Amino acid sequence: MENRQALKLIEKIQKELFKDNFEVSEIVTDLKKLREITLELNNPVVTKALRLAYEHLENNNGFFIGIPDDEPVDSKDAHVEANISEENNVESFNYFLSLLTDLDKKNNLLDLKEYNKAFLAF
Repeated sequence: MENRQALKLIEKIQKELFKDNFEVSEIVTDLKKLREITLELNNPVVTKALRLAYEHLENNNGFFIGIPDDEPVDSKDAHVEANISEENNVESFNYFLSLLTDLDKKNNLLDLKEYNKAFLAF
């Protein structure tokens, strides 16, 4: 992501996470601002990921989605299981945010798609 304002918002959230400050209402507000900025990118995967992330946080008061697996599913018929965490997964949320900082990497967009699937399955 090349927008400085967006990168500053991501960095702000990550700094708060580093300080063990997981304040859902603040994070949701920042993610909503970030989503408004990213609408200009015309990237529906990113826009959807941000919306699903803040809705997930609002509804569950935490981030209960794990980091996507590295192994892709080969078969179209294979059942895709969401990577669900039993407790607030700050590490996964931080990884989710880091994916947004470099959208030119194909794997970052693929992982965002996996997060989107997991949000919808939750």
